[in-house]
Amino acid sequence: MSVKAMDLFEAYTKDMLPKDQAYIVSSFINSNTGYSKYEVISYSGVKAIYPEGSALTFQSQGKKMHILIEPATYPKKAIEPYLRDKDDQVPLRFSELLLVTAKNQIKIYIAKKPLDSLSSFTVAKPTGLNISFLFYQNDELYDTMGKFFEQTLNKDAHIPTSDAKKVAVETIKVIQEKMAFKSDFA
Repeated sequence: MSVKAMDLFEAYTKDMLPKDQAYIVSSFINSNTGYSKYEVISYSGVKAIYPEGSALTFQSQGKKMHILIEPATYPKKAIEPYLRDKDDQVPLRFSELLLVTAKNQIKIYIAKKPLDSLSSFTVAKPTGLNISFLFYQNDELYDTMGKFFEQTLNKDAHIPTSDAKKVAVETIKVIQEKMAFKSDFA
């Protein structure tokens, strides 16, 4: 059985990072407020991967998608995401995000389309509750990622199971339609 997913930094240490067609999912969870950000990066055509401090830099084209989780008690929910404090910020406006409100009033914002990274991107080494996972290209990729999102949204972000499933489906839909690896010349 081939590896479906692995901790990003473990994959780097074991020299198991694919140079072409993979996804990285990172979470940034504020343990005090419950506010969470997820970043999904698709990349291909890697020229180099190197450590930079406690982070990994990829010289590669990529696409980055954001997901925000706002607890009902989040005090800055009226502020556009691109104007928020650095730790809570993503480079998007509300109009660029799909909103799902969970039964427990947690708001989940999913980017409608990813942002392009044309030359390089950096992934910080996770600390605390945060993670950075690498998902390998294979026939079960989208099922594996969907189950991952469903479980982490339910367990880490405290989103009810039915809502976590709905958000996972919407997330995978954007990933498949806008981040999948397709030839520009097909």
